[in-house]
Amino acid sequence: MPENDVIAAGARTAIRTPRAADEEEFLARARASAELHHPWLSPPATPADYRAYLERLTEPQTEGFLVCERESGALAGFVNINAIVRRAFLSGALGYAAFVPYAGRGLMSEGIGLVVRHAFTHLGLHRLEINVQPGNAASIALAQRAGFRLEGFSPDYLFIGGAWRDHERWALTVEMTDVGGAPR
Repeated sequence: MPENDVIAAGARTAIRTPRAADEEEFLARARASAELHHPWLSPPATPADYRAYLERLTEPQTEGFLVCERESGALAGFVNINAIVRRAFLSGALGYAAFVPYAGRGLMSEGIGLVVRHAFTHLGLHRLEINVQPGNAASIALAQRAGFRLEGFSPDYLFIGGAWRDHERWALTVEMTDVGGAPR
């Protein structure tokens, strides 16, 4: 992976911005991971979906990152910061998914840590949320490993797979991390 593409790097992963040239690998990984993601989310699955995803990432309230294995540069997953609100709130909501065969190897834990640090330092956010369907044990465990705390339950929170789904709300503030921080 070219070093000039890297936003941040850890021991085993690096994060970078998705680009048009990633379309083929991203879509292949998403197709291979469809069973892993079902019924929790539906990542872009067609070239048109991927182009629309890249377009959404140009909006000021959205940031997107690919989590790449450092050794090979392969796409291990993705993390988005959605619904970014500035001013007094300085908050955003994380959405993420690992790709097969990288799921369960700790790469997303490291990648999310890199995104969290980037969000609190470079983007100047104060709070991040992860909204997870209660049955998604793997995603809940990932939120816990990243230091997020359970804050509540939201019935009928998001429309996924043709129905309104309940979600648990997990949150992390800059003060809960080693980044620290004061109001900006």
